[in-house]
Amino acid sequence: MAQHNSDQVADWNAQSAERWLAHQARLDARLAIFGQAAIEAAAPGTGERVLDIGCGAGASSLALAACVGAGGQVLGVDISEPLIDRARALAPQDTPVLFRVADASSAELPEGAFDLLFSRFGVMFFDDPTGAFAHMRRALKPGGRVAFVCWRGVAENDWMRLPMGAIMGIVPPTAPPDPEAPGPFSFGDRGRVARILTAAGFIDIAIAPFDASLPFGEGATRDAAIDDAVKMTVEVGPLSRVLADQPDDIRARASAAVRAAFAGRPGERSVMLDSATWIVTARKPAS
Repeated sequence: MAQHNSDQVADWNAQSAERWLAHQARLDARLAIFGQAAIEAAAPGTGERVLDIGCGAGASSLALAACVGAGGQVLGVDISEPLIDRARALAPQDTPVLFRVADASSAELPEGAFDLLFSRFGVMFFDDPTGAFAHMRRALKPGGRVAFVCWRGVAENDWMRLPMGAIMGIVPPTAPPDPEAPGPFSFGDRGRVARILTAAGFIDIAIAPFDASLPFGEGATRDAAIDDAVKMTVEVGPLSRVLADQPDDIRARASAAVRAAFAGRPGERSVMLDSATWIVTARKPAS
């Protein structure tokens, strides 16, 4: 597993896992609306077998298990051992779900075993996305489906756009990342997603926008909610990496700038941020 997606494997078994677990319940609740939209597009049926790719702490796997019922089965896989440990701890004993530490892009998967490949924000991090989807396609039954939700571009997602824009001029600039490099926004280009899936052997590809305004931060008062939103942003996600090695004065100035940016967004006991995704579906040929 370590030969594939090695940077992601290392990160999600160390700092990223620690940050996610510290806020896991809130993060899963925040992302639930997107996972539900993808599940509705996937339409998992009673008795079906589902592979949940990048399942994290298992929230999407448990939602899928409720759809397939006792006669079905969900296998949730993730590269992060700490997150899989949390998923196993949270799963009720009678739920038809199993969790496995594995990289879905290269792990041994039973051929033709699944009716559905699903992911909630778990497929944008592969070093070789076309190869990954081609590998995972072999685990699908003929005519089987794939459905996932992924972020659109940075410019359409306030949770990234606002804080990163706020720290410009405070934190020393770095070279802009390759938009197709593994990361949360690497599937922002609809055309690229379609090309990847086509090259991996999928047909009937549909890519639809799905937008939502999310409560980011919470508190008894408006000020408390903004403070909480800043704390979450600094501790989890891309901004936390940017600020990790900065001195305390830079971190303080950056936090103040992010707070000012969030203060301009609506919300009474939260900060409402616009978020934009793609809901993607496709199918493996029947023969």
